[in-house]
Amino acid sequence: GKSIADAQARAPELTAAIEAGNGQMAQLKEDLKNHQNDRAAAKTAMAEATALREKEAAEFAGVSTDLNTNIAAIKKAVAAIEKGASGAFLQTNAASLLKNLVMSDKTNLLDVDRQDLASFLAGGSSDETSNVGAVTGILKQMRDTIQSELDKATAEEEGAIKSFDALVAAKEKQINADTAAIESKIERIGNLGVEIETMKADRSEER
Repeated sequence: GKSIADAQARAPELTAAIEAGNGQMAQLKEDLKNHQNDRAAAKTAMAEATALREKEAAEFAGVSTDLNTNIAAIKKAVAAIEKGASGAFLQTNAASLLKNLVMSDKTNLLDVDRQDLASFLAGGSSDETSNVGAVTGILKQMRDTIQSELDKATAEEEGAIKSFDALVAAKEKQINADTAAIESKIERIGNLGVEIETMKADRSEER
């Protein structure tokens, strides 16, 4: 009869449809895996960038604290000299900090300037007006040099924060897009699986 002929005609169509469904299923599973890998990579990149940013922020905090402390010590020294109170200043912690700074290689001082400062900080020749003027000049120059170092470090830190924020925003966007794609693919895989099973059942009835 006609219905048997129809069923026989439909069987190859169902087989073709099942094969097409299986092809789609393989592609969906591949896409799902790619989105999962991309999302994992984005999360890893974010974690690595965060760890680096925390390290850089800690380094900057250390550097800026040191530079600010040095600037404050120099300002105290200049104020004391200008008030004629250098003797009292030489007894302070700021003076001993300044002594260490002057003797370190960090200041790029000329040897003659270093000697003048060292002599002043040791309590020698602090009452000679000419020498006091020279010492004040050297100290102000030191302060400006350290301030420019601090400005440079601050600008670099601000730049690094901006770059980090941009990277995090981009990765979060990617993670959200991948998550949406993963959810949609999982749903599609579930629905397609049901469709394929239904067609298989229909085909076995047609035979």
